[in-house]
Amino acid sequence: MRVLRPQEMKRLDALAVERGADPLALMERAGRAAAEQARDMLSSCLEKRVTVLCARGKNGGDGLVAARYLAEWGAGVDIFLLDQPEELHPHSHRNLERLGDAGLAWKPYDPVLLEESLQRADLVVDAIFGIGFRGSAGGVYGECIDAINRSGRPVLAVDIPSGVDGGSGAVSGPAVRAERTVTFAFPKTGLFLYPGAALVGELVVRDIGIPHELVEVAAESRVHTIDHEVERVYPPRPPDAHKGMCGRVLLLAGSPGLTGAAALAARAVLRSGAGVATLGVAASLNPIMEVKLTEVMTLPLEEGVPGHLGEACLGRVLDALKRHDVLALGPGMGTEECTASLVRSILQEVEKPLVLDADALNCLAGDPGALAERRAPTVITPHPGELARLMGSSMEGIQLDRLGAADGASERLGCVVVLKGAHTLVASPDGRIGINTSGHAGMATAGSGDVLTGCVATFLSQGLPPYEAACCAVYLHGKAGELAAHISGEVGMVAGDILSCLPLARSRRR
Repeated sequence: MRVLRPQEMKRLDALAVERGADPLALMERAGRAAAEQARDMLSSCLEKRVTVLCARGKNGGDGLVAARYLAEWGAGVDIFLLDQPEELHPHSHRNLERLGDAGLAWKPYDPVLLEESLQRADLVVDAIFGIGFRGSAGGVYGECIDAINRSGRPVLAVDIPSGVDGGSGAVSGPAVRAERTVTFAFPKTGLFLYPGAALVGELVVRDIGIPHELVEVAAESRVHTIDHEVERVYPPRPPDAHKGMCGRVLLLAGSPGLTGAAALAARAVLRSGAGVATLGVAASLNPIMEVKLTEVMTLPLEEGVPGHLGEACLGRVLDALKRHDVLALGPGMGTEECTASLVRSILQEVEKPLVLDADALNCLAGDPGALAERRAPTVITPHPGELARLMGSSMEGIQLDRLGAADGASERLGCVVVLKGAHTLVASPDGRIGINTSGHAGMATAGSGDVLTGCVATFLSQGLPPYEAACCAVYLHGKAGELAAHISGEVGMVAGDILSCLPLARSRRR
């Protein structure tokens, strides 16, 4: 599903009106859609009480429309207006007049009356701020938001929880914690980016009659969700398949104390559907990997220093890669200078698709030139700290603008960037950005990223282009985590639980 930044949604709305859409009709449909969600949350409006809070913007107008419908359907509605009537957007003011025409009264903000209403309410409708909000909610707005959250009542947010930045998901002050958010036409980026995403609750998107074809004119960015639709891209396995047809992956990983990372990534290659996985590892560690792994082949390689791969093994790696489709490197690899030299040489010499994770990226910290010069298909899978080290930035800066960081790194480095974290992002040099919708907080566990590396390598080995391979991998990885949570719960989940559920996650199609 397409995802828009707030300024793009504003342009889309204006373009729709320019092409003949009635702005009052759009507001009417948005308000009715909000009312329908409220009715669903209440099971029935009859004899239920709803508190609706509206401010002067068009979001407040949507709330006024919703209040009118809820009253018509049998709810007792308290409507609080946080601004003076003359301050309202003209379309919102027209809907304030319609309330009067329907015999409904509104109340100016009064903290005592609001507290009393909230205590009686079965549901609160938040229509204070819309997607254009930025900064910190202060004054009466902040007081109302705090009162909503203190009340403990279920909340329906209209378009976005008030207090959340519609573009970045930033929360700089009081912000509504919603049980459900109904947004219109397209979801907005701030609904998926933390910390604001934690306040959204269940997200519902409703069409209000804006022609979707206009989005290509109004929106410069190409952001979309990575959802179950990506399963259509999974390469099928023909009935006469043999292992060579299903992808062959060579993986370089592991160092003393970090052989588990290598084992997880190598096993994930097979568990996510590849036919062959070969693990290249420092020769002194090979006996350990022979014990850890059964289905994965191992390739003992020359060491630079004990337990760490060095440039002396480059020739054997290149020779082995002739029999493989993809090279993945990094999990638990270490950052010894001999290893960093090997990574840089691989970037220059290997023309087959590459996946770089963890220490392969740390080996390039602050000097990603060799990566930027590469022309063959490449996917990197950093967490925020690794991307910060690679790009000479800070982790705080990355997290403050995850979309911008992933997009900028992809453009600068000329490769697909998988920025891991809650709602993992996949950015392509051509401007596409995917926001993953699968997974949960229980997957924040050591080794989870190593499993993801194996998944990316698998889809690349099966012939998918880098961006599509990365999108498939992050969604599959998240679905496996969801399945694992059904078995063992979220808290205490380990990467091996995700790994074990990969085959089932890939076989389950909607």
